[in-house]
Amino acid sequence: MLSRYSEARLPTPYGEFRVVVYRTGQRGNLGSTAVGIVDEEHVAMVLGDVRGDNVLTRVHSSCFTGEVLHSLRCDCGAQLDAAFEKIGREGRGVVSYLVQEGRGIGLGNKIKAYALQDHGKDTVEANLELGFEADARHYDLAAAMLSDLGVRSVRLMTNNPAKRRGLEEAGIVVAALEAHHVGLTEHNAHYLEAKREKMGHLP
Repeated sequence: MLSRYSEARLPTPYGEFRVVVYRTGQRGNLGSTAVGIVDEEHVAMVLGDVRGDNVLTRVHSSCFTGEVLHSLRCDCGAQLDAAFEKIGREGRGVVSYLVQEGRGIGLGNKIKAYALQDHGKDTVEANLELGFEADARHYDLAAAMLSDLGVRSVRLMTNNPAKRRGLEEAGIVVAALEAHHVGLTEHNAHYLEAKREKMGHLP
């Protein structure tokens, strides 16, 4: 059901990208933030001609707290900036920005999970205690965006092997995984450790 809804050029500090908005035809779901409150919307940021193979790609889920409020509890904002910087240097690539806040549980529930973490739970335990999966995201929408853009295979910037599986199951060839670490701090160390130990993220 994914369809290209609108697009325009978007100058950024990393180069002049093309922003492409996709709609699913559905109402915004649990993971939606302000981007997708009425109709579910997801975004592709495209630099250069991305038709073909070995396209440098970041599949990124929205993180209002990290990207807008500059939270230090996670590394999401820094990962997004690093992806744009790498693509800008290369002159070709895609950031697939999926509105799946809080690993798919929504902003309000993510803040509930934060409160549980303040009382000793880790990021996985907090989601489970709230009745959600450790990670409720899916990546078929990212694969559909990439296919629409003419991308056949990607060099995927991620530490999360589930993203590779999700793309490959949806028909996108992952030619290579490129580790995407942006630094450990006192505020995100426990969070990143839980993702490595319990979700299989790359060290």
